[in-house]
Amino acid sequence: MAAKAQKQNTKAKEAKKAPKKKKALTPKVKVFIKSTYNNTIVTIADYDGNVLVQSSPGMVGFSGSKKSTAYAATKAAEDAVMKAQKYGVREAMVVIKGAGMGRQAAVKGLRSAGLSISSLSDFTPVPHGGVTPRKLPRA
Repeated sequence: MAAKAQKQNTKAKEAKKAPKKKKALTPKVKVFIKSTYNNTIVTIADYDGNVLVQSSPGMVGFSGSKKSTAYAATKAAEDAVMKAQKYGVREAMVVIKGAGMGRQAAVKGLRSAGLSISSLSDFTPVPHGGVTPRKLPRA
């Protein structure tokens, strides 16, 4: 009796499993490049915001101060595009944030990997106004 109940439980669990999703082909994507003084992160997402691929110099094999170089950013961008090829990526809208060395190098890496760039925009946060100055001491 217990064995029969156990078989029914396993059948119920098998029926609940959802089938694997097929990878949808997305020819147009958004590429986000976050370039800091220590690293460069390249993220490729579809227009709905779902992240397809992410890469950084650390994932490619660079470590320490080499991660902040322009060459490492180029390699990370190329790696991201190679990974995204399985999604049928051909055209990209690029968004850059940050003031690191890998800004232009990452864009160069995207182009060299065969991605055509439709638009390039810079969303680097710029402080305006600043902090309130300290209170002057009494004379």
